[in-house]
Amino acid sequence: MCGAELHALPEGVQRVSRALQDAGHPHAPVMLGGAARTAQEAAESLGVQLGQIAKSVIFRRKEDGVAVLVVTSGDRRVDEKKVAALVGKIGRADADFVKARTGFTIGGVSPVAHLNSPVTLLDQDLWRFQEVWAAAGHPHGVFRLRPQDLPDLTQASPADVVQGSSHDTAQSSSAQAPKPQEAL
Repeated sequence: MCGAELHALPEGVQRVSRALQDAGHPHAPVMLGGAARTAQEAAESLGVQLGQIAKSVIFRRKEDGVAVLVVTSGDRRVDEKKVAALVGKIGRADADFVKARTGFTIGGVSPVAHLNSPVTLLDQDLWRFQEVWAAAGHPHGVFRLRPQDLPDLTQASPADVVQGSSHDTAQSSSAQAPKPQEAL
């Protein structure tokens, strides 16, 4: 992406684009015609399966207030107990916390280029797909990647962090606890 094209993009997308370029990632962010604030909206706009959307879910670690980023497959729900077992007690993250810690608004939280480095966990169920899409710092921005690109881009490893994952024996139900601030 040339300098003029980059400057025409929202600030968060510029930050993500620079981070991807610096990492040698082959795919630049693209701006969608409509908002993709949810995994469902993104999947519909891109014409891909819901599970191919790498959505970002932010929690607040209770002991120190650090942001915990869980990058999960769009067709999965985060299992907060599994996440807490890996990182310590967690709580909900409101929109102000998300913006202050990541530099992104809910609906555009990218797995890369955060203002403050979060503790990051990657949903191992993303590896079901050859290609996934993640938010690029704005509700209209996304970028393409392979699941195996995520560890290098985020300095995190895959983990079992979702309800009803292929690594669980328990099945998720629709009568679960309220969802955290889930966004693409």
